[in-house]
Amino acid sequence: MSQSPTPPESTPPNFTAPDFTHFDLTSLPASACYKLVTGVVVPRPIAWVSTLGEGGHVNLAPYSFFGLMGSDPPVVAFAPGDRADGVPKDTALNIGSGGEFTVNLVSAELATTMNATATDFPHGMGEAHALNVPLADGIKVRVPRVAASPAALECREVQTILIGRTRIILGVVLGLSLRTDAVQDAERHHVDTGALDLIGRMGGRGSYALTRETFVIDRVSYSDWEKQQ
Repeated sequence: MSQSPTPPESTPPNFTAPDFTHFDLTSLPASACYKLVTGVVVPRPIAWVSTLGEGGHVNLAPYSFFGLMGSDPPVVAFAPGDRADGVPKDTALNIGSGGEFTVNLVSAELATTMNATATDFPHGMGEAHALNVPLADGIKVRVPRVAASPAALECREVQTILIGRTRIILGVVLGLSLRTDAVQDAERHHVDTGALDLIGRMGGRGSYALTRETFVIDRVSYSDWEKQQ
């Protein structure tokens, strides 16, 4: 992982405000809102969610409306949309009936495979089986994880919120399977995030970002801030 030695230059305090274009999202169609908000809320981590369907088949689908919401307890949220006919996608249906799911994080080497699972397969057809994606048994949940994923969060649904046609699933994280080379110090629970080589979504369909280049900005305490004035 390459790391910039210094952060980018900050905008000087006395700057000239740029021109802005305002969009009233309350008056625009959903398609326009999608293009606008996905174009500015970036990068977005990808939840490659595995669930168990009827008969035990494994559904596997990626979602970039995803984030970590807290740590005590650890909670994740993601938003699986509906199919074109308005029927919930298999991920939501499976979680609604079983309550368990696994969020597999996506490394750069898994990007193509992840993208293939976004194909609109028929209802009940397991993407993992159809695409020969190797799986590993879950530990805290019955749902298996993607064996090659560098990190997998085993979750249990705690609440599903419906706001219009947006469905938000909240899940408490019960366990984390982390590739050993990304564990810096197991006793101190330090993770080598760069070793995961994760990707994120940029904009709408088909655009992604790598996380190989980072920079560090130390947080300034109030007492140090006072000394700088």
